Amino acid sequence: MNCPRLTALLATLLASAPGAAQLPTADLHFTRLIYDTVNLCPNLVPNFSAAWTTDQPEAEYNLTEIIRRLTRVNVATEGDVFRTFDLMDDALFDYPWLYAVEVGHWNLSDPETERLREYLLRGGFLMVDDFHGDCEWAVFMDSMRRVFPDRPAVDIPEDHEIFRLVTPVDQFTQVWGIILLNRGVTYENEGKVPHWRGIFDDVGRIMVAINHNMDLGDGWEHANDPRYPTELTAIAYRFAINYVVYAMTH
Repeated sequence: MNCPRLTALLATLLASAPGAAQLPTADLHFTRLIYDTVNLCPNLVPNFSAAWTTDQPEAEYNLTEIIRRLTRVNVATEGDVFRTFDLMDDALFDYPWLYAVEVGHWNLSDPETERLREYLLRGGFLMVDDFHGDCEWAVFMDSMRRVFPDRPAVDIPEDHEIFRLVTPVDQFTQVWGIILLNRGVTYENEGKVPHWRGIFDDVGRIMVAINHNMDLGDGWEHANDPRYPTELTAIAYRFAINYVVYAMTH
């Protein structure tokens, strides 16, 4: 029997349920972390009002489209490609891959560090990108040491499977941001040496992939910009595709 009042009531309850509007519609959404922006390196970087939004939304659309073409991952359709979450949103646990950009500008609270620890130990994967130099590294690690006091960030060996899953990485080249065009350098904030680091769990799974002194997000965002080097976009895509597939399968 059709009951309009009951139907309306159920619709209202579902619409107001926490995370109801954020349920996954595919295996992969580009999931971006929201955090409060701080500027603890005032001599090196500008004061962003929302650093976590950097490269949005072009990076999301371009990366998910290339993943759709090159893998069998069930990627969300256009119009529903990306999601954004803060760490206290319970819906985050429905998403296996999480991206955080400009993490030299975050300063996680104690509840946020506890929630990130839970997310990662329950199987989540965090990729961080686009932060440069010693000061931004220190800011990032201040929060990560509170997430995992007993787990260091270590260099990921170049022969690790995470670099070989789908699109083998054979060039560990610094991927730099478009802001550096015509400046004659490939680094920001004295971050001359690129690093690919990780934080591992007890069985050797990478939980956090750390891209320091690099800007993979610009490689995705500017993939269609003729000014940006094609070879850097290709490298940025290779890393990201492997990270995503690793997150989905480990």
